[in-house]
Amino acid sequence: EVHVVESGGGLVQAGGSLRLSCAASGFTFGRYDIGWFRRAPGKAREGVACISRGEGSEDSPYYAHSVKGRFTISRDNAKNTADLQMNSLKPEDTAVYYCAAGRSISCRVVSVYDGSWGQGTQVTVSS
Repeated sequence: EVHVVESGGGLVQAGGSLRLSCAASGFTFGRYDIGWFRRAPGKAREGVACISRGEGSEDSPYYAHSVKGRFTISRDNAKNTADLQMNSLKPEDTAVYYCAAGRSISCRVVSVYDGSWGQGTQVTVSS
């Protein structure tokens, strides 16, 4: 069973940094795409950053326009983990952040095929 758990959320001032981690279990991590998504209050869930399971994908890693240049997604297949380094945080980055693992993931259309979502971790950026 695909299982992912997020950690690393918290409260930070604008301009600060946070690093979110996603720990995976129950599946062959290296064969799954990984995505970070977020849902801000009153807004729909959006894809923040996605990274494919293999190299050579033209669209990997993918970043939402709003976070490009500030966020970095990475994965360590040996440790079954994926991280999201978030720098220069803004109040508009405040949201619940979710990690997802799937056979196919799209940040653009917020889809996770044959996988699982974590429970989410709260990130709050104060102005």
